[in-house]
Amino acid sequence: MLFNKIGNNTKVLEKALDAAWLKNEAISNNIANVNTPGYKKSYVRFEEQLAGAASEFQTGSLKKNKNFLPIGNDTRDIPAPEVLQDTFTSARQDGNNVDIDVEMAELAKNTIKYNALITQISKQFGNIKMVISEGRR
Repeated sequence: MLFNKIGNNTKVLEKALDAAWLKNEAISNNIANVNTPGYKKSYVRFEEQLAGAASEFQTGSLKKNKNFLPIGNDTRDIPAPEVLQDTFTSARQDGNNVDIDVEMAELAKNTIKYNALITQISKQFGNIKMVISEGRR
């Protein structure tokens, strides 16, 4: 039972790492295209989906929504990160909507988040190792 819980937590952390990596790529792409006329910035949606799935799980409305957090060994339904294009923000005169200051701040924030996730998943693997070795070091 403990091993299943550790394994499921690891799967969620893996998806979060995937999302952080994808977000880093989107931000880097935005920064690279800061001077490209007509370019629309990209962003990654994951945390909102995960929070929504967790909320659905806690309120017990799982039968209505298939985007729920897994129980037991079923981790197929952890939401996947999505790359979307921001076409709603105000654009500069050349049609580009990338703000370099915002992107640099997002990159710094995402780097911190990625490093925190790496630390968490390392701890999870340490827990798995302890379970496998029956608590012996």
